[in-house]
Order: sequence, then structure tokens, then C-alpha cells
Amino acid sequence: MTAAMPTRELARAKINLTLTVRGRRPDGYHELQSLVTFAEVADEIEFHPGPDLGITCRGPFAPEIVGTNLVEATLRRLQDLGQGLRLGAVTLTKNLPVAAGLGGGSADAAAVLRAVRAANPDAANRIAWHDIAVRLGADVPVCLAGRPACMWGIGDRIEPIAEGLPALSVVLVNPRVPLSTAQVFAALNAPPAPPARRPELDADIDTLEDLLGLMRRVGNDLERPATALLPVITDIKAALIAQPGCHLAALSGSGPTCFAIFSDDAAASQAATALTAAHPQWWTVATRLEQDRF
Repeated sequence: MTAAMPTRELARAKINLTLTVRGRRPDGYHELQSLVTFAEVADEIEFHPGPDLGITCRGPFAPEIVGTNLVEATLRRLQDLGQGLRLGAVTLTKNLPVAAGLGGGSADAAAVLRAVRAANPDAANRIAWHDIAVRLGADVPVCLAGRPACMWGIGDRIEPIAEGLPALSVVLVNPRVPLSTAQVFAALNAPPAPPARRPELDADIDTLEDLLGLMRRVGNDLERPATALLPVITDIKAALIAQPGCHLAALSGSGPTCFAIFSDDAAASQAATALTAAHPQWWTVATRLEQDRF
């Protein structure tokens, strides 16, 4: 019998353009509102259908994965469904820093879900993929959708941006120091959450100027506690803002990765080159925030 061809999926870096923490729920989770998009830079998932459910990790950040990761948890949950899904082994190429505020583990899990869905076309419509994603983690549903969206609740409620977002040239910078999301939320010490409600964007996002204005007004509520835990975030933002063509620099998610929006790809590339030379200890990459749909 001919072996099935592997399925390849990109697990793109998630970027929180805005992030509001509305409060802490009685169950310990937090009510969030966030405008999310995705970068071209990504981890890579290779799914090999077959009896082996093993996981192989490689890539520059593979050594930083400690303990059970979300890829393994995803395969186990799919196996426990008892739906007769065709599963298999996964090779993860870890190109994104770990515990970086880029949703890397969540993006990996979402890529596995998409790969398994593609390998099981007869079962694709009877499996509640979104519900599985919700149970795997707060960022997995939006990563499964894989397009610009408003995210709210605990990450379980997703509404795609109908017209997408303006094309953005960006630079991502991570100090190569992991930062625990749980620690950042603990340092925030959010008050009790009001009832969940659908967020309303206070402006249309038709142009770059619209988006920058929204980002400046809303910001990221986790930036203050993240910076208190890891002050190098201040240095990274200052270094980004100092680069020619930089419109705005901000923290993504719970950090410590920062991103900056530039006037065009050339300015972003030049900034990344300059920052790499000045701070070789940082992970720095020029990329684009784009709108591909799965």
C-alpha cells in the first residue's frame, strides 16, 4: 500500500493589534477583547497519516519546548473523540520563540486541527472543530480561523473582519527570554469581569491611519505588567521607534515580543538589519501582516 502523502500547514504568528482585559471571571479566566491578525513568519506542521501518533520537533526554537506541548495535547484530544478520525504523526518545525506573546503553541495546535480535518474529508462536517479549539486554549480558536478577527470572551468568540485589514509591513523583536502568560495576568491583578458582551469597534478600519488611530486609543492592557516583569520590553520598543519609517511600536499579547509597523517593506527590512547588528542577542525579523484565509 502506498503511504499517504503528508499534509503541510503553516502555524503563523498571532499578533494582538489591540488587547483589552475587561476583568477576571470567577473561574480564573479573563474576559478579553482583542483585534488579532497574523504574520507571514510561522512555525510549520507536517502531518503524516498513519498508526504512529509520535511528535518530532526541530527548528531553531525546538530546544526551548519543555514538557507536553499543545501539539501532543491536540492529537490526544482528537484520539479521545472516538470518531474514527484518521490520525498520525506530526513533525513540528519551531521557527517562533516559545512563550513569546505570538500564540506559537496555539497556532501549532490549530495547524494540527486543520491538517487532520483535511485528512478526514468525510468527517470534516460532523466534527465541532471550533469547540475542540476552545477546549485546547484561549488563542486556538482565532488561530484556527487564521484571519484578521475580533476576539472576545476568553478567546472563544471570534468575528472575522469582513473587509480584512490594511496590508502592514512590520518588524518583530523578541529578547529571547520567555515570559509566562500566567505571570503577566497575575501581575495585572484585574478586577472582577462584567458580563461578556460583543465588542464594538469605535471606528472603521479602511486605511493605515484608521488602524494606527485605533491602536493608539485602545493599546494593550498587558503591556504595563509585562514590562514590570521584563523591563527590556521598554528598550525594545524604544529601539523600534527610533528606526526610520516606524509608525508605531507595541507589545503583542502578554509579550515579550514587540512589533512595529513601518511605512513599507524596505523600511521594515532596513530596520531589522540595523536592529540585528545593534542587538544580535534579540530575535528580529521583518515580515508582513497578511490576510490569507484557510
